[in-house]
Amino acid sequence: MNLQGHEFSVNAARVEETLGGYVLGGKTVQIGHSFGRTRYFKHGWQSWSEAAWVSMKENPQPIQPPERRPQCDDPAYALSPAHGGSGLGAIEGFDGRMLFLGALRPGARIEADRVSLKGQSERENEWFVAYGAWESVLARYTELLANTLGVRGQNPAYRVWSSWYGFYSNISENLMLEVLSGLQGLPFEVFQLDDGWQQNMGDWEPNHKFPSGMQTIALRAQSLGLRPGLWLAPFIVRPSSGLFKEHPNWFLRDEAGELVSAGSVWGGTYGLDVTLPAVQDWLVALVQKVRGWGYRYLKLDFLYASALPAVRHGGEAREDAYREALRLIREAAGPEVYILVCGAPILASLGLADGIRIGPDVAPFWDNEDRRALLHDPTGPSAYGALKTSLHRLWLRPLIHTDPDVAYFRSRYTLLTPEQRQVLQDLAVVSGFKATSDPPAWLDGEEREQLREWLEANPTLTPLGRYHFKIGGREMDFEPYLEI
Repeated sequence: MNLQGHEFSVNAARVEETLGGYVLGGKTVQIGHSFGRTRYFKHGWQSWSEAAWVSMKENPQPIQPPERRPQCDDPAYALSPAHGGSGLGAIEGFDGRMLFLGALRPGARIEADRVSLKGQSERENEWFVAYGAWESVLARYTELLANTLGVRGQNPAYRVWSSWYGFYSNISENLMLEVLSGLQGLPFEVFQLDDGWQQNMGDWEPNHKFPSGMQTIALRAQSLGLRPGLWLAPFIVRPSSGLFKEHPNWFLRDEAGELVSAGSVWGGTYGLDVTLPAVQDWLVALVQKVRGWGYRYLKLDFLYASALPAVRHGGEAREDAYREALRLIREAAGPEVYILVCGAPILASLGLADGIRIGPDVAPFWDNEDRRALLHDPTGPSAYGALKTSLHRLWLRPLIHTDPDVAYFRSRYTLLTPEQRQVLQDLAVVSGFKATSDPPAWLDGEEREQLREWLEANPTLTPLGRYHFKIGGREMDFEPYLEI
């Protein structure tokens, strides 16, 4: 196979030339190369999973502790000694270009070594292979993905205020009504309640902190010209919930019949088997209920839980099962409801979600060094982690709104310097998704005005390099901030 004047060996069931490269067919494909142990582009499985260029001279290290692995990356490959990722991958060539392999349907694994780039899929798949510059290769790849999976998020993304990074789960009806009053005069379009309103994970009814029910907040937001938004984690359940106790057979299990862990969050959780008809009916009813409360913006979180390795009632491939469940939610919500997915398998979300989180959680500090360096976990909340992975997922912008997580403007309750806050603000601009969680009462007059100007601004954005942009009349190069 000749790509841009370079010869590569190929092993695939089918090889067809296409604009910019070749389309391969088969459950497994392999491209031989002569680049040796160069750098590999690792693309993690879901929103929080790392996307970055890594050296193949260093062996991958498993994330610690083991209980966290299900919520960090694909647990099917948690102990794999190979350099690998999900959906797409690339090897750096000698001339700054890359040898690229990307699946055109969900359920694919890419692995690399010093002599080959390999793809394997849960079922028959098609693969795009190309050699060239990062920007041009990924532009062609997104065109092909648009044809196979679809496109959403073509209008500008909403400007969002979310409760999470200001209050975390310590929210209440009275507090949120106070925040809504304080947001008047700021050009937000969405007011989104995050975790903390529900009775339990799996029991999606308001808790005692919202005595008037969820409609009260929705109606107040609407009266101020805001679209009401609500956080749900519909596929993940705590064993202490009423849902788990009432329906213990609704959950994913392994071949031995043991429950499959969805991670250590909230003291341990399990994922729903979304191929069960009863679970599908429950999901549809949940979305219709929330819609009936008046919410027209849904942040759906921890969605990977439905795609964990397990035995399924329907026997579907795991990402196909997730995609079908998301399709049911999309249908139940209706076209006018905005769906933002988080902790979500990337390729399997395309064409169904309006927006997708493209990195791990941000935080009011720069680096989570203990988890990153000592536990080999790049998914811990930090500004640096959110920046690094989000920059390597901007290629998704033609297909879906790309959410890098919130920007900070407050100087209160943060360890971020003004320069670091500016980096996150610029990241949101180049991602095309502006959100913050800063409570208005925490902002001084100058910070509030800076936030207002940022929300209103619509600067011309010109890419100058992989990490280098012209934003209006100034340049922003993110590359120095990736060095740590």
